[in-house]
Amino acid sequence: MTETTRIIGIDPGLRRTGWGVIDVLGNSVRFVASGIVTSDGEADLAARLVQLHDGLDEVLHRHQPHEAAIEQTFVNKDAGATLKLGQARGIALLVPARRGLVIAEYAPNAVKKAIVGAGHADKSQIQMMVKVLMPKATFESADAADALAIAMTHAHHRGSAAGRLARAAACS
Repeated sequence: MTETTRIIGIDPGLRRTGWGVIDVLGNSVRFVASGIVTSDGEADLAARLVQLHDGLDEVLHRHQPHEAAIEQTFVNKDAGATLKLGQARGIALLVPARRGLVIAEYAPNAVKKAIVGAGHADKSQIQMMVKVLMPKATFESADAADALAIAMTHAHHRGSAAGRLARAAACS
């Protein structure tokens, strides 16, 4: 491979959506940037979704990724919270899709297993392993570290059969 692929990982959330951008050349992964997009908790739901949309759109405009990887939603006991997370996740899918990016989706346990080696790792373990795997990586929050882990998972799986299936499922 002689062409660098830029990947954005997105960890959707209504309060904070984490994002992380990496460059991949062959087996080499290089940190580019990371951060969070926030919404105003005092605003109504529609306004918060617009804030997430506009913030993510600005990040994609600034970093020009070629592919996107997004964490799948897990269902918890609070149906209302799950629904709101799903709406934020819809924005996380919409923004890169509108730019024509191929989008892969990964379950939280798959990301944890790819980065830490265990599907039930906690956030501190993910942050530590992101730093081990990309020593130059900086992140201001666990959400940004999770987004970098999602991007790294995609970098690892994108050439594999599982990665091709994830991208094919996203395209259908």
